[in-house]
Amino acid sequence: MKTDAGLDTGPVLARRVIPIASDDDAGTLHDKLAELGAEMMVTTLADVEAGRARAVPQLDEGVTYARKIAKQETVLDWSRPAVELARVVRAFRPSPGAMTLLDGEPIKIWRARAVEQPLPSGTVTNDLLVGCGEGALAIEELQRAGGKRLSAAEFLRGRPLAPGARFT
Repeated sequence: MKTDAGLDTGPVLARRVIPIASDDDAGTLHDKLAELGAEMMVTTLADVEAGRARAVPQLDEGVTYARKIAKQETVLDWSRPAVELARVVRAFRPSPGAMTLLDGEPIKIWRARAVEQPLPSGTVTNDLLVGCGEGALAIEELQRAGGKRLSAAEFLRGRPLAPGARFT
């Protein structure tokens, strides 16, 4: 990319598309993009030196500004569909982590997957299945404030759920 007066608006010397796998998170995508970027830098610099590189203007349409993530964006809204919440968990891993409250206690959700199971929104079963607006979220890895990341089974051994426990 060449620079100009705007924010990320200069012409582009090379571009590649990379697929996002269903299990990718912000961390794995970062690593894939870093590897691809390093490869592209080497080949693009060689193309510039050989006179093969052609700067192509970026399109103005479809451009959005990615602002800093606010803390309230990391809080899971259990009225949303489970597939969306699973994406939120992946988007905020490895940092800053998706947040919720379990009976008032802050909990970070690190790994989860959407499942087709009707449960009332926020309701938690004994195997950490949480009802969502549509479907349920199967919690696989989570962390109490000040604690370490635990699998669902490890978490439940140390903090069994009371009947009627809820994520809010």
